[in-house]
Amino acid sequence: MVVVTPSSPTSPPLLTSLFRQHSLQSYKTPVRKKLANFNGSLSVRAYMENPNSISSFANKVIGSLPVIGLVARILTDGGGVGGDIIDFAEFRRRVGKKCTITDSRAFYEFQDRRGRAGDPLYVLLCCWLAAVGAGLLKSEEILEGVARLRMSNDIEFEDENFLAMMNEAKEKRAKLKAAAPNIPMEIRAEKALEAIYACCFGQDPIEEEDKKLLCVMLNAVFPSIALPEVQRIVEDKARQVAEGNVEIKVPELRPLPKEAIQLQMKDLQFLKQNQET
Repeated sequence: MVVVTPSSPTSPPLLTSLFRQHSLQSYKTPVRKKLANFNGSLSVRAYMENPNSISSFANKVIGSLPVIGLVARILTDGGGVGGDIIDFAEFRRRVGKKCTITDSRAFYEFQDRRGRAGDPLYVLLCCWLAAVGAGLLKSEEILEGVARLRMSNDIEFEDENFLAMMNEAKEKRAKLKAAAPNIPMEIRAEKALEAIYACCFGQDPIEEEDKKLLCVMLNAVFPSIALPEVQRIVEDKARQVAEGNVEIKVPELRPLPKEAIQLQMKDLQFLKQNQET
């Protein structure tokens, strides 16, 4: 059984400044067109208000007003009013803001153990896909994307590609007026761990030190889940891997769609133009 001592809430959020230096200056999430709001339940409890609360309803109204909604998005510390999908940049900002020194250290110790594949941004991308993309992305789509990331290291492309897929799924659901599925946080954490294993471990075993670090990282991203439950999730996955009963089957990488290839070509042309100037 993995024993993890919860970190002190009074510790300064070191991960926030580290992420800002490491990623926010050199990598910014592309801004995409916002889609019409719909009354779903895609909010993450650790970072969003109760979707049925009065204040949440007020946020939906405010978010629908052109000028006031824009000001609210700028001034609100949490952001994401009006039922918007939390993009990756905002997600990691919220996580980093709440992380303690112990949490931050776990992310970077994990990277020391796993190498480039264990980059904190890769871990957070896996968590973002499971937490925010639940009900919008298929499990095989997530696993295919993170497996591709493990080989390409092109996190900017995966970020934009997944965000486009989530927006498309959200738009289709809005047109059908279908209710969003209510997926428990525990299931989202399990999916996050599946993605982390596919991206960061490949087929390697999960060792004791890895289990401790995974518990700390998942608990930092999903604080609404009790720590013993997080430990159970990690222990179960480690046991499945050790016994060879891993249910995670990373699909064979398929050729990228035409739109994705065109997007990459535009990025290459943009970089080439900048180099020439």
